Amino acid sequence: MSFVLQIDFKFPGPYGDEMTKGFTELAESINEVPGFQKKVWTENEKIGEAGGLYFFDTEENAASYLDFHLKRLSGFGIQQANAKIFKVNAALSAINHFNF
Repeated sequence: MSFVLQIDFKFPGPYGDEMTKGFTELAESINEVPGFQKKVWTENEKIGEAGGLYFFDTEENAASYLDFHLKRLSGFGIQQANAKIFKVNAALSAINHFNF
């Protein structure tokens, strides 16, 4: 079973290649988080937002990471983020080419 943590927030940049350069170490560190499975990084420069979809093995691990990540965002000067945790329906997701 998997759970997805959806997070988005206002973000002044950088975007694109500059975002990749600036956050590669952070991306690598996420791989070490307990229960972490995968992440989709999201960005929309037009509306000034970024975030991601994080997949975890348990709801508890997703919630724990959310608490940690909100503190990290605060350290980056981001005081407000939208976040939700959902249970993944793996059978329907597989029909649409997403496998766990």
